[in-house]
Amino acid sequence: MSTINLENFHKRAAAAEEEIAFLKKEIEFLRQNIITNNSKGNSVPKDEYIKLEQENIKLRHRVAILKRTIEAERIKSQSKIQMTENNVISIYDTLFNLFKKAISVAYPDICEPPVLITSSNNPKFGDYQCNSAMPLYKQLNNNGIQSTPRDVANNITSKVEESNIVSKLEVADAGFINIYLQKEYAQATLSTLVKSGKAFPPYTKKQRVIVDFSSPNIAKEMHVGHLRSTIIGDSISRLLEFLGHDVLRLNHIGDWGTQFGMLIAHLQDKFPDYLTVSPSITDLQSFYKESKARFDEDIEFKKRAYSCVVNLQKFDPAMTKAWQLICDVSREEFKKVYVQLDINIIERGESFYQKHMEELVKDLEARGLLEEDEGRKVMWSKRDGMIPLTIVKSDGGFTYDTSDLAAIKQRIEEEKADWIIYVTDAGQSMHFQVLKSCAERAGIVKSCHKVDHVGFGVVLGNDKKKFKTRSGETVQLRDLLHEGLKRALQKLKEKERDKVLTEEELKIAQESIAYGCIKYADLSHNRNHEYVFSFDKMLKDKGNTAVYLLYALTRIRSIARAANISQEKLQEVSQNTPISLEHEKEWKLAKVLIKFPDILIKIANDLYLHQLCEYCYEISCTFSEFYDNCYCVEKNELGEVVNINFGRILLTEATAIIMEKCFWILGLKPVARM
Repeated sequence: MSTINLENFHKRAAAAEEEIAFLKKEIEFLRQNIITNNSKGNSVPKDEYIKLEQENIKLRHRVAILKRTIEAERIKSQSKIQMTENNVISIYDTLFNLFKKAISVAYPDICEPPVLITSSNNPKFGDYQCNSAMPLYKQLNNNGIQSTPRDVANNITSKVEESNIVSKLEVADAGFINIYLQKEYAQATLSTLVKSGKAFPPYTKKQRVIVDFSSPNIAKEMHVGHLRSTIIGDSISRLLEFLGHDVLRLNHIGDWGTQFGMLIAHLQDKFPDYLTVSPSITDLQSFYKESKARFDEDIEFKKRAYSCVVNLQKFDPAMTKAWQLICDVSREEFKKVYVQLDINIIERGESFYQKHMEELVKDLEARGLLEEDEGRKVMWSKRDGMIPLTIVKSDGGFTYDTSDLAAIKQRIEEEKADWIIYVTDAGQSMHFQVLKSCAERAGIVKSCHKVDHVGFGVVLGNDKKKFKTRSGETVQLRDLLHEGLKRALQKLKEKERDKVLTEEELKIAQESIAYGCIKYADLSHNRNHEYVFSFDKMLKDKGNTAVYLLYALTRIRSIARAANISQEKLQEVSQNTPISLEHEKEWKLAKVLIKFPDILIKIANDLYLHQLCEYCYEISCTFSEFYDNCYCVEKNELGEVVNINFGRILLTEATAIIMEKCFWILGLKPVARM
């Protein structure tokens, strides 16, 4: 079916849904009238009410048929894509589609039947379960159709089509359908993985995505408050890039506004020859504090500062030069942190949108979307109970609201963004709700666009209060990273790794642990929650920590190396040797590995990265069970290799490939020796 035909189907389905919504309101209105009149003893004819009810049922049935047709075409097109591209299949989506179709065939009169697919932690109850029988039984019972949950489950099972991923189906007493996976499917999937030497993503529709994260302020050092936005934003970008999206990572830095007036005025006084001789501002943080103190205490200085801002916004050459000098000093400091954390990001600060803000204000005024409010010009959102955006201040200046609205307009209209993701602390949640609503009212954000705010809690110290230095100041990010390096080296020396690693290997391990443990400690927590920053906890080599997982991967990689099996040999063996899945621990590990696409799809939908950390830990723990019960390399008393189980070695290789891709998404760097 062509794209045009599919679009027509969607339009017809949407129109029918709108009709249903209207009819529902009419039915509810009539129902309330009937109840009211009956309570008064009045008799109300029900002909029109019954007619509307019947029309409603017909329409719902029409929508169900349309949706099933669309879904079938979508599955067909997706299967074609999977045949032509290096994509892996989502087990959950495949099972969902299988049972959705089976339920629709078994119960065609049920509109939008429940399709409940869950994974099982107990092999006794299958690898997955379909739990739709009970809610379906209740719906049938309410419609006067007598049955039992078990009968419903058996009926569904009889309609499930054959699939290369399903081995068998079993109906449990309560009506649960236990689903067992095909070992051959897992074997083929993991063999393809090993033969290619890399992990492939599940199919997703490619989108232009803009991820707005990190966003420090010029003339201020990056501090621990920027840590979460930077780390979470980078991992989200990595995930979406791996899934094939066109991702633009933007650093919306604070490089415009009133504070630049005081900074420029202070620069003029401290370095009067700045136009010809580049000033040596070695401590921008102190420079900022000095200018702020003068701004707060000196009325004449404050007037000059405001004058500098006005001239800067007019792009006066001298003001622009001073502004550029200050930005360059900050930019170099930011760059050091980004290099250490391996963050790639494009700077596009508030200043970029100055002209866009001017055009935006003219447009909003012309369309009557701005209102006067005590000298300000504000814009109300399309939702009730929200505060307005301040678009123009009483002195004629612009605000963060103005630049954010101008930015979202530029990103959608010029960058052609389909999806915009803002990664900031949870305290800004309301601001982004208002921003999105105002952008919708202005016709900037349409139904085809997606806008998400990825909020997060604050970082706490051991005292469960906001993380600060002993003197009560905000912890600077460069100091935090330096302390991480120091602690990581100390940990390696405690384990006497400095005696077996070369100087270069030790440095690589130190950086991998230091930056990895800081990133992982953040990402492994549900981002909505606050978390306690503790080097002692994050540097532990047991439990769900970066150190443990980095070591686990190094150990997995060392198995083939200890048996003198090169990557070339593995590639050669993988062509003709099947991956071994006979032992229950082999099969258990394989089932964890083939969940990889589903984990990524779920995270791409809800943007909670702690699930990937939990998955890494699950792989590691399951691999340990496998390794403890299944020998891969057998040695004699002299330590000589006497037997190699290549089927299992290939399974360890598949494990390493999946873990490495997970680490890449999380921003962790594994090492060959630790």
